[in-house]
Amino acid sequence: MDLLTSMPAFVFACLIIAASPGPATALVLRRAALRGFRPTVPVVLGLELGLYLWALLAAAGVAALVAASEVAYLVLRVVGAAVLVYLGGKALLAAWRSRGRLVPDPLEAGPEPTAGGGWRAFGEGLMVQMANPKAAVFMVAFYPQFVPAERPLFATTAGLAALQIVLDTAVYLAFAAGVARAGEWFRRPRIRRRLEAVTGTVLVALGLRVAVSSH
Repeated sequence: MDLLTSMPAFVFACLIIAASPGPATALVLRRAALRGFRPTVPVVLGLELGLYLWALLAAAGVAALVAASEVAYLVLRVVGAAVLVYLGGKALLAAWRSRGRLVPDPLEAGPEPTAGGGWRAFGEGLMVQMANPKAAVFMVAFYPQFVPAERPLFATTAGLAALQIVLDTAVYLAFAAGVARAGEWFRRPRIRRRLEAVTGTVLVALGLRVAVSSH
């Protein structure tokens, strides 16, 4: 298949993938609802860096080794599950601590007080993406469909991945902007507690699913 001919299908697939629910969507939703748009940007950038790194690892053959190795896949699966359960547990703990609170806690809602919060958010996004064993399997299966045999594998994959990152980032930032507009409503104590409980439960459930999943 010619690269230009396959572009519409590639773009459409990337948009569908970006819009699919999962750990990344849950992170972006929670962050945008409780912190606003700007503090959500580092999470999105971390997620996208992780996605791009997996694409490059797939082009270099590393992702294929991870997907094929039972030990490597198991280690990554355990780490990924632990990360998601940890983040979900934090959200559930925040929901439990906020019981009976009549006003929002200024330390738990609104913009980050320091730049360190942005780096932590970036690290969370990167960690969630890189510790996802399904990302390795997906990249190995996804990109070869769009790389013509006569094209250099690594360079072509890197270019396609860059396009995917642009599309993915646009979708997540648009999603974050829409959610952030309703931030005041989300930060009401009762709504915030429910949001923390729901996103925490989703993240824990996704972590458990990763823990028991196979190739």
